[in-house]
Amino acid sequence: MKKLINAPEAVLADALTGIAAAHPELNVDHVNRIIYRGTPTKAGKVALISGGGSGHEPLHGGFVGFGMLDAACAGEVFTSPTPDQMQEATKVADSGAGVLHIVKNYTGDVMNFEMAAEMAEAETGVKVSAVVVNDDVAVEDSTWTAGRRGVGTTVFLEKIVGAAAEEGRDLAAITALANLVNASGRSMGMALTSCTVPSAGKPTFEIPDDMMEIGVGIHGEPGRHRVALAGAASIAQQLVDPVLADLDFTSGPVIAMLNGMGGTPLIELYLMYGEVAKLLEKAGVTVARSLVGNYITSLDMAGCSVTLLKVDDELLKLWDAPVNTSGLRWGL
Repeated sequence: MKKLINAPEAVLADALTGIAAAHPELNVDHVNRIIYRGTPTKAGKVALISGGGSGHEPLHGGFVGFGMLDAACAGEVFTSPTPDQMQEATKVADSGAGVLHIVKNYTGDVMNFEMAAEMAEAETGVKVSAVVVNDDVAVEDSTWTAGRRGVGTTVFLEKIVGAAAEEGRDLAAITALANLVNASGRSMGMALTSCTVPSAGKPTFEIPDDMMEIGVGIHGEPGRHRVALAGAASIAQQLVDPVLADLDFTSGPVIAMLNGMGGTPLIELYLMYGEVAKLLEKAGVTVARSLVGNYITSLDMAGCSVTLLKVDDELLKLWDAPVNTSGLRWGL
């Protein structure tokens, strides 16, 4: 294993130290491993909190800031944060208008966020609502999941719902919007290589040089099938077809994301997006906005994923609204 680390057990703590040094506009709680905005949630604004296992950066800590999250809880690599972490984040971020928990559909995350909400409500009376993101069309059940996994739509949801929260919408409206975004997004991913979790010291799975995994999860969970390595055009087809088969994206505009898994260079991601764009045009899908880069990763895994989100003028307006985070920034 070759990694830029001091020790496997210190990766998260050392990374949070680096985040604090690089982003003085954020407030990093090193004890509870929570990243907050540098200024408290303004009165009357619903607070948005997410989190999960580390190793998916910039998700979620990279999306803390104006127009997106108020706080993000960092678990150990590929390990859910504890209920105590999320309870603390919920208490600190709440400004009286309530808190929305944005949870990716993994068993540990769902269970721990539910416990945290119950504990926070019992302790302070804070109103907590939750949305569970489950947009991965690859498999119905997986290693750490009952039902579909939560992946790329999480990025769209945190941005769109974050913009609505900045407008001052109440918790019920924010929750309804979050559920709408989740229902309108679908994703599919693939991997050329495994990732290596620092504490394990070896790849999560082995894959021959002439094979690729279609439908892989963001923790290296198995996908739909392992097939022979193919060219970018064929790979794009194997990602786009299942997404289009699962939901009708021809009735209006979409936001399209070509996301890197962490170990694929940007030139290849743009090449892949070019292939995806051709397929979408051929299928009658109108792309209104696009995003290409590493937004929800799997450590050093080589591969990519495609996420499509059905939108209307209202959702596009919220997508275009100003955002200022380390992971997304525009309109300022």
